[in-house]
Amino acid sequence: MDDQTRQATRLWTLAQPAVSAFIMSVVRDFRDRDDVLQDVAVAVIESFDRWDSERPFVAWAIGVARNQVGLYLRRRRRDQRVLEFDPQTMDSLEIAFADEVADQSLRLDFLHECLKSLEGRARTMCELRYQQDLKPAAIAESIGMTANSVAKSLQRIRDQLRECIDQKAMAEGVLS
Repeated sequence: MDDQTRQATRLWTLAQPAVSAFIMSVVRDFRDRDDVLQDVAVAVIESFDRWDSERPFVAWAIGVARNQVGLYLRRRRRDQRVLEFDPQTMDSLEIAFADEVADQSLRLDFLHECLKSLEGRARTMCELRYQQDLKPAAIAESIGMTANSVAKSLQRIRDQLRECIDQKAMAEGVLS
């Protein structure tokens, strides 16, 4: 696999959930959604060399999806079960999904920053819970606490992380 295909595949893998959600907002039939999503994946990989790397990949991929959804709608125009959206609605959906993905991506960046600020037992508990996927009872055994105390501590840590993310988002002007 060449580097360009590898990069396209990596970026597509990250963008696919947002693109899939966009398609689901327009295409009602689940079998058709899968077909359209596959068409989008092929179109994204085939046209990857036309992507402007100065632009967010997810927004570009959603634009490709919009074109594929348009093709699907034109092919299915006679089917009364297929709802067709006007161009302004499609514009709004495309923008909304691209904006939401950008906001979520920023919030994920903020989460990584906030996680770095955790120290000691809080950091250990987060690593055990979310990296090693241990349940509170197993964490409790590992660090000498009760399962109930671990669960309560994890809740406080999540609240602390949420507050940290919100503060960073507010400072960046992206609080939603």
